[in-house]
Amino acid sequence: MATQPTSAEPASLIDAATHAQRWIADYRARATADDVLAGSHDPAWAAMFEELASVASDDLDHVRERVRRHAADIGMGFRIIGEADERPWPVSPVPLLIDAGEWAGITRGIVQRAALMETIVADLYGPQRLVERGLIPAALVTGSPLFLRQLVGLEPPGGRHLHFIAIDLGRGPTGEWRVLADHLRAPAGAGYALENRLAVSRTLGGLQARLNVQRHAPFFAAFRAGIAALCRRADPRIGLLTPGRYNPSYPEQAHLARYLGLLLVEGADLAALEDRVYVRTIAGLKRIDALWRRVDPRMLDPLALDSHSHIGVPGLIDAYAAGNVLLANAPGAGVLEAPAFAAFLPQLATRLLGDSLHIPNIATWWCGQPGERARVEEDFDRLLIGPAFGTAPLGLPGDVPVAGNELTPEQAAALCDDLARRPQDYVGQEIVRLSTMPVVVDDRLEPRPFTLRVFAARGADGEWTVLPGGFARIGRHPDPRASVMGEGTWSADVCIHGAAPVEPVSLLPAADSHHVRRNPGTLPSRVADNFYWLGRYLERGEALLAAIRVMLGHSIDADGGAALSAGTVGRLVGLITGGGAAPHPASLRRADLTAFARIAMEDEGQHSIATINRLARTIGEGSRDRLSADMVRLLEAPFPSHRGMLDRAGSLQRRYAAIAGLSAEHMGRTAAWRFHDLGRRVERAMAAARATRLFGMAGATADDLSTLLDLADSQISYRQRYLTGIARIPVVDLVALDPGNPRSLAYQADRITEHLTALPVLDDDGMAEAQQRLGRGLAALLAEATAASLDADTLGEVERRLAQISDAVATRYFLQGAQPLRAGGLTLA
Repeated sequence: MATQPTSAEPASLIDAATHAQRWIADYRARATADDVLAGSHDPAWAAMFEELASVASDDLDHVRERVRRHAADIGMGFRIIGEADERPWPVSPVPLLIDAGEWAGITRGIVQRAALMETIVADLYGPQRLVERGLIPAALVTGSPLFLRQLVGLEPPGGRHLHFIAIDLGRGPTGEWRVLADHLRAPAGAGYALENRLAVSRTLGGLQARLNVQRHAPFFAAFRAGIAALCRRADPRIGLLTPGRYNPSYPEQAHLARYLGLLLVEGADLAALEDRVYVRTIAGLKRIDALWRRVDPRMLDPLALDSHSHIGVPGLIDAYAAGNVLLANAPGAGVLEAPAFAAFLPQLATRLLGDSLHIPNIATWWCGQPGERARVEEDFDRLLIGPAFGTAPLGLPGDVPVAGNELTPEQAAALCDDLARRPQDYVGQEIVRLSTMPVVVDDRLEPRPFTLRVFAARGADGEWTVLPGGFARIGRHPDPRASVMGEGTWSADVCIHGAAPVEPVSLLPAADSHHVRRNPGTLPSRVADNFYWLGRYLERGEALLAAIRVMLGHSIDADGGAALSAGTVGRLVGLITGGGAAPHPASLRRADLTAFARIAMEDEGQHSIATINRLARTIGEGSRDRLSADMVRLLEAPFPSHRGMLDRAGSLQRRYAAIAGLSAEHMGRTAAWRFHDLGRRVERAMAAARATRLFGMAGATADDLSTLLDLADSQISYRQRYLTGIARIPVVDLVALDPGNPRSLAYQADRITEHLTALPVLDDDGMAEAQQRLGRGLAALLAEATAASLDADTLGEVERRLAQISDAVATRYFLQGAQPLRAGGLTLA
């Protein structure tokens, strides 16, 4: 029965309750009894839908779009392997609600499973008594590609192999939970769980307090403290080791690093020296005490593991063996991820823990045993047939389990033949049917199957803690079989709610914290390199766009000819072709110039604006942990598709201006900003010197000088100072030598010198380094010059010195491949 409104109730709440009740009633009429909402009498669902209705009234599509916009603002995304572009993270506005009492049982089962797996891994890489006693077949271990025999007998720092795990759960039709998969090598998804919570809480702001939803922050704080507690230094430096921006979950890794205050590093950022690991920074080598790795363990060290790895750190395993760097999780722990191990965990739990599994596995039979193989062959049509160790054997049509009764006769015959040849490569598993939950489809709630990924981590006391929630994966189709659902289509926040109030815990420091830190922390050389070239590319694109716009005037789509003389236009064409943006046009006729301009703007086969923007975007994708979401969105925006070239050029100009404004007004004045601005200044100085040499020398025409002012964006400044018309000497002085003009060559030289002076040096003898000496020399050269004496040779020398400065900066601060680690004055800290 619907609640009758009272005069004291606000109309919006009355409407929200009405909409919520209607949604629930309509949904329950179509969902089956095994659905989490249809089969539940928990009033929390009504409260949650009232919050949804208070946001979007009766429009479910609106609330779905709203939560997606919040997800985009956070910067959530993922990449499908083989795709160049990221996809937006598909978060559902309807969270999965689980009562605190039910969650307590899940937590108990996850902690038990984590303890069991730690015991097994420690034995497999230690005394191997479980194999000796026959509790685990030797072939299950030594035949697994996930077992790293090089690490047998190696004691991990702190004595623990597992620090962070993820477990996939499925809820059956009667409400029971079962384990579908374990993730121990490089568990992914915790960042998405955090981002889901942020996106949903921004949309449903009142849900947290209304349902007493348990918070995520205590879990992440405990995990960070657990890693730090095992390090040998009181104030350890902890990094998140990523494979790089092409990894499918790189955005999640960047978000986690930023949230936890970890240094996001790649293998090239690190160096092993005398059994210690260091990050290569602009201030020399800085010691790393622990790495939360998201790199496949075989790729970690080409000297100890896979020699073909290009993303690992030579010598890392030696430092790990010496106890000087903690790796979470320990390499080799992923041996238990193999589906075949699930067949032995129930027995091992009873023998090692004295208790049965609180959350059972799905029934699994490893075909490496004769009896189990016969069972699988007998029940072939009623089971899933899958890879025993995660890698698809020859008989499977893909790398995921398949239902035996869904194979064609040819596929079934091929699978059975290969199973007979190599039975140890296969497992048989029961076909699991999943519960469903509501998701918004076409402005209505529809039931879809889901799985739940749960995360557990060790705290500072070494005990396991479980993230209250995790995230749900939701299938595209109503078919409730786990094998059909696969990886899912949507994700959903998972809210653990109860009667007890929840303390507002955050990873942010307390308001009255007395510890103030103005040092932004360590800047890896790779990041400095990225920021420097991001500045150069953005400035280069803007300069090229300015040349194109000036060449064709302010009416790119007009039929009339360009307003400039043929000589000036020819020099502009030379400026554009000199940068490789386009081949030389057939003539200077309007049609040819328009086609030439289009190539210089859009042809990615040339060094065009589109190419430059793509290069800048690539850098932005690899620096998400240090760039704002607004900056990333601008860098990732698609190339303008307006009909006219004038509109496309204007859109690009506004985008460049917006990025410049963000970097000037929103980036902290850190070393990263200095490298970004240094790149801008070097590129702008090169453009100014080149333009002055082309358009400002003796014999320059009025068109040449006007073009020079346009390229330097100094028309207004010139006309405010000089009312008698255009003349070469004052134009050259303003564009090249005026230290008060922010677009002038001299201004760039002064800023370059300031940045180089402020950046760290390796020696403490007070002497200038090479890049500093070059910067000061350039500034002095321009300070002594006059507009009348500035000639093409001097400007050529300026360009040469700018190139020397850029090379010196790269040599001093950026990664140089296999450069010697013990450079002169190298800092070790």
